[in-house]
Amino acid sequence: MNEIVVGSLRLAQATLLASIHASPIASRMLQILTILVLMLAAPVAAIAIEAIASGGSLIALAGKWFVFYFGLRLLIAGLYQLAKPDFTAKTIFRITDPNAMKIVSELGFGNIAIGALGVLTIFNANWIVPAAIVMAIFYALAGGKHVLNADRTTSENWAMGSDLWAAVVLVGWMGRS
Repeated sequence: MNEIVVGSLRLAQATLLASIHASPIASRMLQILTILVLMLAAPVAAIAIEAIASGGSLIALAGKWFVFYFGLRLLIAGLYQLAKPDFTAKTIFRITDPNAMKIVSELGFGNIAIGALGVLTIFNANWIVPAAIVMAIFYALAGGKHVLNADRTTSENWAMGSDLWAAVVLVGWMGRS
């Protein structure tokens, strides 16, 4: 398990650093890749690896790894929003006013806080359900807000889809655990 966590955190660090220094097009591609890896591929792989290695309950492992990786996605997004608030403002919300960067930074603080809770569940299993509740609410509200915007950008569509996916997975997991 420790190898999975360390590898995931290294991947997150590399992705974040690459995104900060990338062109706008490369940043969008890294956004999509990050979503696909953190929201589907990595949690499914981690569940499979740990299930084979330890034979644990698939439901418990699903909660453990989806909460961890969904938290890691929020943590990366929050750090990126602090480093490059203009990306979120311009590509997701289509706001070019420099004053909007203050609001995006505050969104980043929220993403960091919620994401850190999700990541830290790997060290304390008692935090998984509370983190899942907080993240499900956040992801559902964020995804719902994106749905209401009929004039979405490609980046916003990816954010919307991943937000709604996370909310469905977390609510579904809580209903089964």
